[in-house]
Amino acid sequence: MDNNSVWAPVRVLFVAVLVISIAALGVAAVVGGTWVVWLRGAAVAAASVWLVALTGQAARGKRAAYVRIRFVSIAAPIGIVLILLAPDSGYPVWMKAEQGVVGVLVAAVALIVNRRAVREAYPKGGKLR
Repeated sequence: MDNNSVWAPVRVLFVAVLVISIAALGVAAVVGGTWVVWLRGAAVAAASVWLVALTGQAARGKRAAYVRIRFVSIAAPIGIVLILLAPDSGYPVWMKAEQGVVGVLVAAVALIVNRRAVREAYPKGGKLR
């Protein structure tokens, strides 16, 4: 398995999440976002920076970084679906749409990093391949 063929698209997806999150903060500044919007937007932007950094670590063979990315890429879309379905979440429609796009991007990461070849390249307790 070529690490670049796995981690380059993952990095692109996480950078896209970061750009979208920063754009959402810009929209919040223009339209007057609530504290919920600012908190969510800032948290997703910060998490995106962290995930881009983790991607670099995973590409260098760090299993712990891979495991974290794998967990987040599964858990985050589930949380986003709950936000989208909650009738009184406090998020405006535009932010629900933004979070829907973020959810799709992160779910794409989950599809990439949970492939058998990728899982086998980061064996539990073993040497990286």
